[in-house]
Amino acid sequence: MGRESNGGHSTKAKGIDRRKNPYKDILNDALTEKQLLEVVRMLHKKATEDFDVAASKILMEYYLGKPTQQMDINTNVESINLINLGNGIDPNEVT
Repeated sequence: MGRESNGGHSTKAKGIDRRKNPYKDILNDALTEKQLLEVVRMLHKKATEDFDVAASKILMEYYLGKPTQQMDINTNVESINLINLGNGIDPNEVT
């Protein structure tokens, strides 16, 4: 899918890209690479020496990416009664 389904036209926004975070430009202008590195080192120190859970979470999310939500589909029940979603009838109550 992509351009072939829209006649070959670009799907990028025209003019100002509204998907761009305006605060990122402000931070880029305000922080030097050295200052940003100091912030990362401070977070690392808090996470490893002070065992700060919040600092650890920030480091892990930015380094590894946020984890995707996973659902546990295992159950300890002997049986599950499913309702027929098509007509809303419980198959155990059909006469």
